Amino acid sequence: MKDRPSSGRRSPEKAGAARRLRIVVVENHPDTLKYLCLYLEQMGHAVVAARSKSESFALLAGSRCDVLISDIGLPDGNGWELLLQAPTPKPAYAIAMSGFGMHADRERSLAAGYRHHLLKPFPPEELDTLLAEAAQETG
Repeated sequence: MKDRPSSGRRSPEKAGAARRLRIVVVENHPDTLKYLCLYLEQMGHAVVAARSKSESFALLAGSRCDVLISDIGLPDGNGWELLLQAPTPKPAYAIAMSGFGMHADRERSLAAGYRHHLLKPFPPEELDTLLAEAAQETG
């Protein structure tokens, strides 16, 4: 579990988001986690990170997270279980990401409560669009 303060380099307004979001990122691949968090921080968002389902539960229980971005494949379960078993309050806007992009995977993400299922690797613009939508809905 790692608290990553915002670098403040770029504001969410410049990125198309209406406001700064509080984002929890759950990803077990160290490089993916590092660069995704750096990107989000550069966009002006407050980011905290977890590398497993159990670490994410601690973060979600103690935060008022606007957005959850979670990998589906985690070392102690999966992102679908994470969202279904997450302590309340659940994040208002959840985005799944995975290397698995079959129709059944996407449907399972939606059934678990994710708003979107991003197929890795995804272009940053796709994430920017979803975060702008999240900012409008959670604001």
